[in-house]
Amino acid sequence: MVVPKIIKKGSFEHKDLVSMEQLSERDILLILDTARTFKEISLRRVKKVPALQGKTVINLFFEPSTRTRTSFEIAAKRLSADIINITSSASAVVKGETLMDTAQTLMAMKPDFMIMRHSFSGSARFLSRIVPASVLNAGDGINEHPTQALLDMYTMRESNKRFEGLKVAIVGDIAHSRVARSNIIGLNKMGAKVMLVGPKTLIPYNVEKMNVTVTHNLKEAVGWADVVMMLRIQLERLTEGLFPSIREYSMLYGLNREVLRYLKRDAIIMHPGPINRNIEISPDVVNDERCVILNQVENGVAVRMAVLFLLGGKQKVSLE
Repeated sequence: MVVPKIIKKGSFEHKDLVSMEQLSERDILLILDTARTFKEISLRRVKKVPALQGKTVINLFFEPSTRTRTSFEIAAKRLSADIINITSSASAVVKGETLMDTAQTLMAMKPDFMIMRHSFSGSARFLSRIVPASVLNAGDGINEHPTQALLDMYTMRESNKRFEGLKVAIVGDIAHSRVARSNIIGLNKMGAKVMLVGPKTLIPYNVEKMNVTVTHNLKEAVGWADVVMMLRIQLERLTEGLFPSIREYSMLYGLNREVLRYLKRDAIIMHPGPINRNIEISPDVVNDERCVILNQVENGVAVRMAVLFLLGGKQKVSLE
């Protein structure tokens, strides 16, 4: 692919990225197109451009994370930003400091971006209203995870999937999945069709209002779909027994070699990670050529570079 020497930033009229709801179809396409150019940087010997030189990024994570936190850190560094990583265990939160006080303390140091993961739904939007820095939602409770949805959509598009009429089956713990919610919103905006799959206890009440269909038959959904997105059972968020056992869940809703026989030859398998092997997905499925889980991880860096650049980068940057 021939990469242009100059990226020109399009009109992206947002201070923050806290929800897929705030993005128009044009915004989504701008992010995905920008990410396509930034992905090329990861293949170079020197993986850096000066787009955010002089900018400071704070990674503020109140929940555990490997992929998202590291992806944001690499993205910021490849854009030449300075980045500070803060976890809840290493912050004054353990001493009783509130989110507002933490945010105001950090803002006194004049960062340009604050990337936050928090267990409370709505926390990212709250933060965006009290700080002048650009706030990026890296997952807030069971609400949303917009950059995960964007990297998922980028991966679908990269796999030669057209959004209009695309059939996407999202399987598993829908009720507790911020990934599912953000993907539903984004895919609906782009004209895709979404089917949710799981036990009744893990499907939110009245979810059909989000313009989705629901089935409890995994094989039916797999045969219908162009994209099968498996979700992790979030045991840390389950406060009551919503299904009899892990073993029974895996038998009914786990993607294994038997179920894989129903999948279209040109379909793709996705998972936001981390994977619970032999629960929602079996090891042989992870190794199937249609599985693009590691592509998702790779694309996450490019997408997060694009979002950081569009929120606060210079109007143009040389890639030479």
